[in-house]
Amino acid sequence: MKIGIAASKGYAIGTVVLKEENELNIEERAVENVEAEKARFKKALEASKEQLLNIKEKAAKEMGADKAAVFESHAMLLEDPEFAGAVEMGIESNKINAEKALQDVVDMYAGIFAAMEDEYMRERGADVKDVGKRVLANLLGKISGDSDLMADNTVVVAHDLTPSDTAQLDKSKVVAFLTNIGGRTSHSAIMARTLEIPAVVGLQDITSSVKNGDTIVVDGIEGVAIVNPDVETIKKYEAKKEAFKKEREELKKLVSVKTVTKAGKRIEVAGNIGKPEDVHQVLANGGDGVGLFRTEFLYMDRDDMPGEEEQFESYKYAVEKMEGRPVVIRTLDIGGDKKLPYLPLPEEMNPFLGYRAIRICLDRKDIFKTQLRALLRASAFGNLKIMFPMIGSLEEFLKAKEILKECMEELKKEGKDFNENLETGIMVEIPAAAVCADELAKYVDFFSIGTNDLIQYTLAADRMNEKISYLYNPMHPAVLRLIKMTIEAAHKEGKWCGMCGEMAGDEKAIATLVEYGLDEFSMSASSMLKAKQLIMQN
Repeated sequence: MKIGIAASKGYAIGTVVLKEENELNIEERAVENVEAEKARFKKALEASKEQLLNIKEKAAKEMGADKAAVFESHAMLLEDPEFAGAVEMGIESNKINAEKALQDVVDMYAGIFAAMEDEYMRERGADVKDVGKRVLANLLGKISGDSDLMADNTVVVAHDLTPSDTAQLDKSKVVAFLTNIGGRTSHSAIMARTLEIPAVVGLQDITSSVKNGDTIVVDGIEGVAIVNPDVETIKKYEAKKEAFKKEREELKKLVSVKTVTKAGKRIEVAGNIGKPEDVHQVLANGGDGVGLFRTEFLYMDRDDMPGEEEQFESYKYAVEKMEGRPVVIRTLDIGGDKKLPYLPLPEEMNPFLGYRAIRICLDRKDIFKTQLRALLRASAFGNLKIMFPMIGSLEEFLKAKEILKECMEELKKEGKDFNENLETGIMVEIPAAAVCADELAKYVDFFSIGTNDLIQYTLAADRMNEKISYLYNPMHPAVLRLIKMTIEAAHKEGKWCGMCGEMAGDEKAIATLVEYGLDEFSMSASSMLKAKQLIMQN
């Protein structure tokens, strides 16, 4: 039995097909004709863009336009003048071949993402590598189509699957996939969930533990793979597979059902999103709204700050598509692990406790006001709420509100519409905010508990450190006490309290959170229907 990370729920029993890693060997060599080498690189870029757009069309038919959008963002990276410029500069200044210059730039970009704490952002490094590998293959003349001849009931086993690998699998034959590396928030895992294909990632050495033709059981619930199981094990998992299929059919009936507890309390089940197009998946799973819209996506993979108009269009798209349902948008949460190439930040001994999120925004009013103006303008088109991250004191919240008021006055003078009564709240992720929740609740319109950081700050346990991962416990009495205090403080002042950390979708925590009186549970779209079912049982 091999244990990894459950990336997409479900069970499968199939035959192993090992996906060969086509190693693209890069040798550094000196070039004399720099212009010819740059032209060769540009030709590979154009070929890669065309291939990505073809993959996007195929993915859109099978997964929907929102999931296919990842390939458009891949193509946009190839059009980014900073990306291409860095490669060309490497060719020119070092007089080296395009392959080596490209690899250096890809490694630099991927390294920036790999150092980030946020799991979703960290997994974007795989996207950069995917794009780089495609361009490299075109440079070397080694691009091939989806030529793998798969039999029925195939379980693809690979070191890793890139988004384009996943999109090009024959979905009528592939019943699951397993990888050595990867996480729940990689695009391949997200696509697997959309396609309802079981997947287990992070198995470390699964490729060396199987051979082509082996029978394998994939358990996407527990994150387990069983190689060459006995007859009893196969029977057991056939039964689990059938039961899961029936449960999924039952859960789909809850899409249009309002979530009400046994005590009769109406609960909102909302979705966490990272880009505007993600609202489609929230709606498809019966979401009551968006409980967390991470705005960092707008600032990443570019060489300058997004302007007001670009931000406005993104926020407007999300609130319009949600048709009056609440959309809680978190202001820029950058710094710490999330760095921008065009925003130099000071080197810090402990960046996660330093200059980040609201602390940067209050210091850099120019950046903050651009975003706030865009958010205010978008509020005229739907039920938009603004949430400030990393608030540790009342003074910080009041300063943020003061800047928001400045933006309102400016927009009034310019004759631009916005909702003057939009709700503003804070993400409770610093223990100090939870301890002082009774005071903060007098001034905010809502709380949303960000458990990912709240837990690690409370327990002094880095959730990304495998050596001490056992200390990271959402159900620790100290954490539960802070959560309960926050909910009670909100209710005492007649305010609502939600939760947007991973704990909101944790099946083991839902009953406790319902008991505490949590008003809104916000999570990944794929977890929403199960959460609705569990909430209604409590």
